[in-house]
Amino acid sequence: MISILYIGNKLSHRGFTKGVIETLGPQLQTIGYKIFYAGEELNPILRLWEMLSAIIKYRKKVDYLLIDTYSTRAFWFAWLSGLFARLFAISYIPILHGGNMSARLKKSKWACKILFNYSKANVAVSGYLKKVFNEAGFKTIVIHNNIDISKYPFYHRIILKPRILWVRSFQSQYNPKMAVNVLTGLLKYFVNAELCMVGPDKDGSMDNFIEYATEKRVINRIKITGILSKQEWINLSTKYDIFINTTNVDNTPVSIIEAMALGLPVVSTNVGGLPYLINNSQDGFLVEPDNAGAMVEKIKLLISDNNLSKEITLNARKKIEEMDWEKVKTEWKKLLQ
Repeated sequence: MISILYIGNKLSHRGFTKGVIETLGPQLQTIGYKIFYAGEELNPILRLWEMLSAIIKYRKKVDYLLIDTYSTRAFWFAWLSGLFARLFAISYIPILHGGNMSARLKKSKWACKILFNYSKANVAVSGYLKKVFNEAGFKTIVIHNNIDISKYPFYHRIILKPRILWVRSFQSQYNPKMAVNVLTGLLKYFVNAELCMVGPDKDGSMDNFIEYATEKRVINRIKITGILSKQEWINLSTKYDIFINTTNVDNTPVSIIEAMALGLPVVSTNVGGLPYLINNSQDGFLVEPDNAGAMVEKIKLLISDNNLSKEITLNARKKIEEMDWEKVKTEWKKLLQ
């Protein structure tokens, strides 16, 4: 049996949204791999110590080290983990995430060369990241973020209403305030417009969001749920008709993949890897960052044109079916064997 040490942010027990490690790890276990995990400590320094200690502990027990790799300060966790893997002759595979990875490649060229040139493979979760890494000179393969499509029932909305859903962490780079501006714009045309915000607060943005919504006098039209389990937000999604994504920096958000699978038409900002996931006007809509007016217009178009909304949601579901775990798992088997 092939054994793997998987390093990432495994923090859902601390009140955070489940990371990729908590989805992909168990999926790999179901197809026969033995997985050890590291990354459960909340304190970043303790979490780094946990990760590096795990590499030392399991150095003679594992065949591979998987490393969730992001562009923020967590990049250095991945860098040190890769260094330790080389020290103990463990084959390691960075799994690339984050819409701002291009900036990291430019900012830390020497560190990126050390990490990405000596890996067994660099796995991009989107075509966007593959493009960014190939342009930087690093060989990269694509294994998409995936979902178990059987757990996402397609719900056909015959007549759309201005019931808007947003699912993401409250964090400045995800620009939650734009959702307030979208709601404010919609209320000029639809007195029954409403907005639901799902996700935990990561950097104090939730308080700023509430203050801003109060100033705009739309707080009474907004529901804030905090973090929900996957099943809870899937159930909640049937009460809403349009999904919006307001981010300024992004890669390929699983929440958008899930929304497309569930039959929610998506209107997103056109940043990072989003145009690699959404084909504008065919399986969703893309607007420029922080352009609430443009997002309002696309929402109005979806509400007014039932045939268009039906076509978009059906196209989106068909696309996401290609990201089902049953198809993606063959790529992981090919790499790890």
